[in-house]
Amino acid sequence: MSTAVVAAAPADAAASVRGEGGPTRWEDLASFVRFLEARGQLKRVAREVDPNLEVSAIAQQLVRAGGPALLFERVRGSRFPLLINTYATRQRVSWALGVADLDEHARAILELVKSQPPTGLLDKLRMLPKLARVAAATPKTVRSAPCQEVVETDVDLSALPILTTWPGDGGPYITLPMVITRDPDKGTRNVGCYRMQVYDKRTTGMHWQLHKTGRRHMRRYKELGQQRMPVAVALGGDPILPYAATAPLPDGIDEFLFAGFLRRKPVEMVRCKTIDLEVPASADFVLEGYVDVDELRREGPFGDHTGYYSLADDYPVFHVTAVTRRESPIYATTVVGPPPQEDAWLGKATERLFLPLLQMTFPEIVDMNLPIEGVFHNLCIVSIKKEYPHHARKICHSLWGMGQMMFAKCIVVVDDDVNVQDVREVAWRALNNIDAKRDVFFAEGPIDVLDHASAAFGFGGKLGVDATRKWKEEGFTREWPEVLKMDPAVDARAAALLKELGL
Repeated sequence: MSTAVVAAAPADAAASVRGEGGPTRWEDLASFVRFLEARGQLKRVAREVDPNLEVSAIAQQLVRAGGPALLFERVRGSRFPLLINTYATRQRVSWALGVADLDEHARAILELVKSQPPTGLLDKLRMLPKLARVAAATPKTVRSAPCQEVVETDVDLSALPILTTWPGDGGPYITLPMVITRDPDKGTRNVGCYRMQVYDKRTTGMHWQLHKTGRRHMRRYKELGQQRMPVAVALGGDPILPYAATAPLPDGIDEFLFAGFLRRKPVEMVRCKTIDLEVPASADFVLEGYVDVDELRREGPFGDHTGYYSLADDYPVFHVTAVTRRESPIYATTVVGPPPQEDAWLGKATERLFLPLLQMTFPEIVDMNLPIEGVFHNLCIVSIKKEYPHHARKICHSLWGMGQMMFAKCIVVVDDDVNVQDVREVAWRALNNIDAKRDVFFAEGPIDVLDHASAAFGFGGKLGVDATRKWKEEGFTREWPEVLKMDPAVDARAAALLKELGL
């Protein structure tokens, strides 16, 4: 293997810690590993493990038990350690995103989006800190980086501890990549998390689905007559970066800008060695290469986050021209499958962080729950402050027109006094409130391509449920009963009596 060792500026591996809360930012993945280990949230595994199914089975059982993250130090066939279950609890995903709890980021985003245009000097002064935080988040280019301490041009992907996670998988898969592409017209960057089936030492699949930005970039390259589209894949690094790659940002918003906003410090970027793209300086591994816009290859099956195998189909092929890495990298990966899995908490982070953006467009929305069992896009429960007849139907149709919410197969709308985070309460209230003929309605439109039950590939039916109280203006002529509630004073007396009786 042709290998060059390149001197790189030393990175500050220490993470800032704010009081009793979580860290404000991470400089690399190794510092986050040490942080988790110090808090009993990471277990090192010294014995040799098999990347073919065994690591997957161990990780899944530990996720369901609420166990710690795992750092496998000896993976058969590789000399690199493997990190998994990094994000597998609300606490760990919050720490990975630089806060003690996800709601801290949600409040910051809400404060930003609710800012009104300044009308006077005082308003302008109040806006400065918010604008400064956004401006300060712009990615910063550096000349050298830890992710390029070692440069390998004789590529051998089998050296990485890439997992085969389910018995029927088409092969080993890279499951937590940051796939970086650039719009050939606008020059804007996109970062997506697309699974990559490893075919051989130098090529992988590139699972760009129909609706994904990377796929659109490839189509545009083809329209422009450009045969090879440069692609970079970053692995590891600051643990906030893989989350940003999964975030459903508006088109044209740089995921690394978003990461910089969350971490309150710009993401440092470095130019690749063999292609004209930039990658995060903190990454552990970087795969540089290209996609031939006319080349497709059979990809799959793959045990997916739906809990079913996604079927084999033709997808683009990624050719790796170089691998750059740290001298002592960590290979970060994840397992998906029947919920709950680690990715459930990445989805929950998105639910919390992007709720303020929905509320900016729809201020009547009080809260939203994407239940883990709904695998992100099969069920959305929304509570609203109902303001006019048939308001719930309007919310359903509006959400189906909002970015990746178009994939929501079922939307249930309840009143603002229902706790959508308590699925038992939602079931009780919704099932009592609906008339099956009147309040259940259907629409058609784009469906996630992984949905195996839809009538056609990427297109199918959607279900809306109006589980709100019904008004006379909606044609309901009977009296609507009140929800049973005990008198608060009586409840307080009863609680005191129970305490007195030792019950």
